[in-house]
Amino acid sequence: MDDPSAPEPHPPERSGPRVPIDRAVILLGLFVLATVLLLGQVHTPTPAATGSAAAPTTTVAGSPTTTRPAAPTTTTTTTTPKAKSNAPVLVANASGVAGAAGAITNDLQVAGWTVRAPINATANVATSSVYYVVGQKAAATGVAGTLHLPPSAVLPYTTAAPVSTIGTAEVLVVVAPDLAHASTATTATTATTATTATTVAGT
Repeated sequence: MDDPSAPEPHPPERSGPRVPIDRAVILLGLFVLATVLLLGQVHTPTPAATGSAAAPTTTVAGSPTTTRPAAPTTTTTTTTPKAKSNAPVLVANASGVAGAAGAITNDLQVAGWTVRAPINATANVATSSVYYVVGQKAAATGVAGTLHLPPSAVLPYTTAAPVSTIGTAEVLVVVAPDLAHASTATTATTATTATTATTVAGT
């Protein structure tokens, strides 16, 4: 007979289910780790696209972090003024004022015109005129402008002009009293100024 006072034997331990649970935990941890590593490779930052050049920037003095676009380059074009015509100009004195043709010739030469030696006209006239041969109207208009004559004073050259010949000249200035008095007045003023300047310098 069994002894009723004897302790009951311990039931055998059930270690069977624990082993699968441990393995499952390990496998789950490995899966999570592999997932994290895989996601880290998939989401690698993509480098910025190339091909579009950034606009040049200039750093503002005193603010290293502030930039502004560089100012565009400005190209300046210089225009060279036109030279005066090389058409030979002949001045004829038709004013009755001695030396008028010489004074006008000198004025034109100083202004850059090509001049011939002045002559006397065959007759005196009331108003000054500028005559031109074929193709030299522009030069004659320029000469009239230099002498402050109106455009109406510019005329095509004909044998009606009060000169015997114009020789090789292509523009003829016929000096009347209006132009003669203006020229002589300017010449007298210039001479007086030069004399005064010489006197002052001498003292």
